[in-house]
Order: sequence, then structure tokens, then C-alpha cells
Amino acid sequence: MALSGSTAPLDRVFACLPYLLPLLDGLTFSGPFFQQFPVLQPIVLPLIPLLNIYRGVPFMGLIVFFALFLLVVRNESISHFIRFNAMQAILIDIVLVLCSIIVDYLLRPLLGDGTLLLDTLFNVIFLGTIAAIVYSVIQSALGRYAEIPTLSEAVYMQVR
Repeated sequence: MALSGSTAPLDRVFACLPYLLPLLDGLTFSGPFFQQFPVLQPIVLPLIPLLNIYRGVPFMGLIVFFALFLLVVRNESISHFIRFNAMQAILIDIVLVLCSIIVDYLLRPLLGDGTLLLDTLFNVIFLGTIAAIVYSVIQSALGRYAEIPTLSEAVYMQVR
């Protein structure tokens, strides 16, 4: 674990950027939350141009995923701090994609759209994603490794 101040400021900025990937994918689950709290919708307004590009280009999520994995995580000339955070963002995104597949192919056909159970699940996934991303970005900005149980252990196994 790196102490605050031992990581270069530019590395801290680059370590925060990969968390845009799970943030943009996590917005898929934000519908019920913003229906319940419409006053909070302006918070995501700065992300709309980025979200339009991300969703407008076919397979953009897959392209960004492979670019991060192959060009950042597997590139040992990049600092371990940046590679760790990039891999952690990728793993958060993989969890979101798996949740999306389970919801689309299992829960929606069984429960239907707009049910209380499905809306609650969407809120839990969205708020959990936001909590993990905010925690990770704050820790990265402070120059510390963001330790998320189980997830960080998987990251350490992938990043040499």
C-alpha cells in the first residue's frame, strides 16, 4: 500500500480516469433512482456528452475494455499504481456487465419491468457502483491503493 505523497500527482490523475468505464456502465441501472430523486439528475449532466459518445459508437465499451487491459494493465512500463486502478475499474465493469446479463435474461422475464423488486435491485447496483467508484477515486487522488475486499485480491493476482 502506497502512502500519500509517494505517488506522483500525474499518476494520481491517470489512476482516477479508468473509473469512468464502470461509471458509464453503471448509469444503465440509474433509471429508478433518478425517478425517485429527480432533483439529483443535474449531477450526471456533465457526463451526458461522454455517455452519448460511449453509447453512440458500436462496441465502444468493448473497445475501451480491451484498450485499458492491453495498453495499460499489461504494460509494465506504466506505474503499478495506475495499472492496479485500471484493473480494478475493469473488474467493477465486469461485475456490472454480469449484473446486466442476469437482469436482462433472467430477472426481467420473470419479474417484468417496473416491479418494486427490480427497481430496488437497480438502486442497490447503482448505489453500490457509485460507492465503489467514489471510494476508489478518492483513494487514488490521495495516492493510496483503494482496497475493496475480494476485488482488490483479484486485482493483485492480475497485476504483477
